[in-house]
Amino acid sequence: MDKESLRERGILSHFDFRRKTVWAGYSVMIVLLAALSATMIYPFLVTIFNAFKTREDIYTFPPTLWPKEWVWSNLGEGFQFIDLSRYMLNTFAIYAGSTLVAVVCIGLAAFSLSHLHIPFRKGFTLFFMCTLMIPSATYMIPNYLNLQELGLLNTYWAFWLPSAANAFWILLLKSFFDGIHKELFEAARMDGASELRCFLQMALPLSYPILATILIFGFTAAWNEWFWAGLVISSPDKYPIATAVYKYVLSGESNNIQVNVKFAILTLVMVPPLLMFAFLQKYIIRGVNLSSVKG
Repeated sequence: MDKESLRERGILSHFDFRRKTVWAGYSVMIVLLAALSATMIYPFLVTIFNAFKTREDIYTFPPTLWPKEWVWSNLGEGFQFIDLSRYMLNTFAIYAGSTLVAVVCIGLAAFSLSHLHIPFRKGFTLFFMCTLMIPSATYMIPNYLNLQELGLLNTYWAFWLPSAANAFWILLLKSFFDGIHKELFEAARMDGASELRCFLQMALPLSYPILATILIFGFTAAWNEWFWAGLVISSPDKYPIATAVYKYVLSGESNNIQVNVKFAILTLVMVPPLLMFAFLQKYIIRGVNLSSVKG
């Protein structure tokens, strides 16, 4: 296929670009996209470059984006000021438990709604979907009181148990399971497979794109969690990374930290989620497309 044919496969063909109105509209769209991209990437660049500046360089007027002198020792001072490795491990523990509970509980619920003949299946599905319309702040206090009654405050179960009730993930998994042919499970049942075995050995292995999407969403939620952790966790050594950064770096509880070291800590905290997104971002688009869920 020649280059001209490939070009014609786009939304706008080579013939369309000959019209001045199309060309002007296309140019405006490109300019707006470039401006939007610049506003989104600018805070990241400021944080990263300020992490390698001296304190005087940050307060220089007029401000400059590029450091006059690269100060790599700011990263080492950031590690000395706050125990990032411990708080990152706490976050990974929250993420691992929450993801395991969510995949098992939500996966079984979605599989039941999609492939089992349970009574009032449409009613249950409608109920779960209705909860998407309820703001999370409205059930935050009831969740807190329930965990208090169960004696689970100041434990990671305060994160793991609520993760088993995520209506959006049920919607994602159910939509994906609906696309798996029911004949596969009927054949397995005729061979004596139980429903649990159908779920574990057939549905889950076929669902790796949507599971990868859930893993990414779960990691992002765990990494950014700071408010709920501030309510249910009282021991500082159990804080996740976002709560520790908020309390010790951003909120001013520790006033003896220099601003360039603050930026160094923020840069270090940004690295894991950026790497995860860079390597796994294709699964987000693929998983959501396969589930036919559009925002």
